[in-house]
Amino acid sequence: MKETGIDSQKIIRRKRDGELEYQPDDLTIEEPLEIRIGRKALATTMRTPGHDEELAAGFLVSEAIVRKRQEIAGITAGRDNSVTVDLRPGTKVKLNTAQRFGTISSSCGLCGKTSIDAIRQHFPAIKSANVRIQVDTLLSLPEKQRKAQSDFARTGGIHAAAVFDLGGDLKIVREDIGRHNAVDKAIGRAFLDGLLPLDRHLLLVSGRASFEIMQKALAAGIPIVAAVSAPSTLAVSFARESNQTLIGFLRPPSFNIYSHIERVILEVRK
Repeated sequence: MKETGIDSQKIIRRKRDGELEYQPDDLTIEEPLEIRIGRKALATTMRTPGHDEELAAGFLVSEAIVRKRQEIAGITAGRDNSVTVDLRPGTKVKLNTAQRFGTISSSCGLCGKTSIDAIRQHFPAIKSANVRIQVDTLLSLPEKQRKAQSDFARTGGIHAAAVFDLGGDLKIVREDIGRHNAVDKAIGRAFLDGLLPLDRHLLLVSGRASFEIMQKALAAGIPIVAAVSAPSTLAVSFARESNQTLIGFLRPPSFNIYSHIERVILEVRK
């Protein structure tokens, strides 16, 4: 069950007419979460509390530490801002190449990585060739995501990651102060439900499209990634190499396609 990710604090607001008022304001919570495998501490990420088990599962998937649902025996969220993943006996994992050192901020999931090249080799390129989405369906997604962002409506300070099917139906949406954490939570939910690979789905993120967002989508087998803001150069290069369709500035009625345009049916249905 989701824990609250919002805290209300008293503030002083200066209004348009210059008058000052003392009132409560809803703020997005940012707290550390230590992810453990058994008794071994793997990483600490700054996140918004809630769906911590999903965040841990998505993190392990996107780091190629686990590949199959049956490798995880259980996930337990502690009261000390920690979550422990217990692997099934006989499951072998390689932690040295995937370990993130120090604390991962809410804005950078790659901070502490020793080599970006080490990430690239973990996941094969997308193979699906017959995955396509209608342009009118694509344009309908940002509004559907916005309506599902309950915490954003209250705070204005939280990101969202949403998984849609090709017909535009919302399957999963998760919010977090960190873009990469929101994606991990969404992917983690799909992983725990046995839905990976999401090879006939689209990932929509509320902010920019970074290299790590593309890498996480690839880990989940997602062929189409859309963002309401800009992509980075590395994200575009990675998408082209990985056979992923990358869409940026998805702000209806306009958008930009940066790679593999063949997956978007640009003719409007009549």
